[in-house]
Formats: sequence, structure tokens, C-alpha cells
Amino acid sequence: MAGILVNTILPPQPPLLLLPVSSSRTRPIRRTLVMVKASSEPSDSASVSTTKPSEPVVFTAPPGFKPPKPQRFAVKPGKLFDLLGASVGLLFRFGTGVFVSGYSASFVSEDEVPPDQYAFRLGGITVKESSKLGPRPEKPIEIYEFEGCPFCRKVREMVGVLDLDILYYPCPRGSPNFRPKVNQMGGKQQFPYMVDPNTGVSMYESDAIIKYLSEKYGDGAVPLSLTLGPLTAITAGFAMIGRMGKGNMYTPAKLPPKPLVFWAYEGSPFCKIVREVLVELELPHIQRSCARGSPKRHELLKKAGHFQVPYLEDPNTGVNMFESAEIIEYLKQTYAA
Repeated sequence: MAGILVNTILPPQPPLLLLPVSSSRTRPIRRTLVMVKASSEPSDSASVSTTKPSEPVVFTAPPGFKPPKPQRFAVKPGKLFDLLGASVGLLFRFGTGVFVSGYSASFVSEDEVPPDQYAFRLGGITVKESSKLGPRPEKPIEIYEFEGCPFCRKVREMVGVLDLDILYYPCPRGSPNFRPKVNQMGGKQQFPYMVDPNTGVSMYESDAIIKYLSEKYGDGAVPLSLTLGPLTAITAGFAMIGRMGKGNMYTPAKLPPKPLVFWAYEGSPFCKIVREVLVELELPHIQRSCARGSPKRHELLKKAGHFQVPYLEDPNTGVNMFESAEIIEYLKQTYAA
């Protein structure tokens, strides 16, 4: 455990508002040209360009692939311990990121909720959930981070509380694209790093990012579990014990031209094990946050005819699918080098 904290927790730095600068520590980058842009037009900083152009890679679904049917709360063989390990973080972090700001729930009769609207139904019990959201950004906020970083987890939890859609650029250790890009934009490889294309603000430091997001896209309030200083970082580090470094190191992969769309939230262990693979493969993805109380639960129900997370939309292959174990296998077969 000490090793995890030593390797992942960085010394605190004052919040910075940064413009791209050069650094004497920046090493030359020799890679093929890669342009990654979300369909919602992220900022220019989101593109990755290097010295050599290359022919575009065409991605297709694995041979014979068929999206699986969703099975509620089903655990595939061999995945039980992965899910239990991914659930450990909920205990250490007191469930932060599971509920949207202003969450409320009430028991209602089944007829009170139309079939095309989400409600939690179990054994004849119907629970209607709601929340109170702040202003919505026009473009997805961009965050450079990785799963094995406790400071990054803090920001992801706040993203869930605010129900924000985020364009994530994974930066696992040893990755060739977005980790060096952060160095180019901000002058150092420190994570998380946020770029808000709606305001032009860029910054390091998890606490500064959380404060900015809460004031800009919430009511300014930050959950108590995210305001405990070093204790917050320590518990976020302990939250990774069950996964032992997953989502930390780069696995060689082919970078797609378009970010994937990932419906998920930080508190779900099913979503967690998929996101670890997205990060390890350095796959950019727009995460459509849908913690409890999120109105995007209604959106997914209308779109897919069923609500369950994780749900993956891959614009590079046209594949849309539920089921965490099958999504992991699909990602590895499609993008691993």
C-alpha cells in the first residue's frame, strides 16, 4: 500500500491557470500523426499531432461479433473477484460519486412513471429519483488522467456529483500520446489536467479543478468527503487496493480516430473494470455520467430501450453494447496492438 501511495500521490502544487509553454524536460516525440476530435467539437488542445503523417486505420468489429443481451446484475464467470475488488473503493470513499447533487428518491406506484422514463424497479417496488443540476457546458470538458491516480479519482467523483459529460484522454504510465501532450500544454506531466473549451481555462491540481467545476457547473458546494485535504487523498489511494494497479500502465494499442462514448459513473464496479481497460489502451472516450438521480438515465433508456451501465457506443465500428465483461473483450480484440 505504501508503494501505491508513494508512486501515485504527488506533492501539492498551487492551482495554476496555464497556457502552453515549453519545458527543458520535454523529450522529443517521434510518432505518427494522430488527430482525435469528439463529435461535440472539443478544443484545439485535444488534437495530438506529431512529425509523420500516416494512412488512416479502419476499425471493424471482431469477426462474428454480436452485441450481448443485457442481463441485470449478472456476473460473468471469472469476474466476481474483479467486481468485489472494484467495490472496495465505495467503502473507503463513502459512496462519493454514486449520487448526483441534490439527489432525492420517493416510493411511487408503478403507473406514476411512464414506460419511457427511468425508475428503479425491484420486486414490485418503484422508486422515482431526481436531482438538482447547475448550468450545463456546451462542449465536453477535457480531462487528462488515469485510473491509478488517487487525485484523478477525486475529480472523477466530483464529475459524477455534478453529472457532467467529460472527454477523457487517458494518460497511463508509459503511454505515447496524451501523457506527452500534457507536458506540451502545461509544462509538466502532472495529473489530473483539465481543459475547459467553454471558458478557455486550463489547470492542474485536483482541489482547484473540483472547486472550479463546482462553482462553474454546480451550486458551489463540494461534498464533505472531497474537502478533507490529505485524508481525502489517502482514502482515495486506499480505494485502489482492491484493483492493485489496474488502469495504471499502458498496453500497446491502436488509437482510433474518434473517441468512444461510454455511459457510466464512478461508483459502479461494473463500469470501473471497463474503464480500467479504456485507460490501459489509451482510448479517448466521452463519458456520459449517469450516477443515481441523473436525467441521462432517461436518455439511455430511450436510446437503447433499456437502462444498464456500462453501455458503450463506438463510432469507429458502429458497435453499441451492454455488459462489462463483453465490452472488455471487445475493446481488447478491436484496439489492442
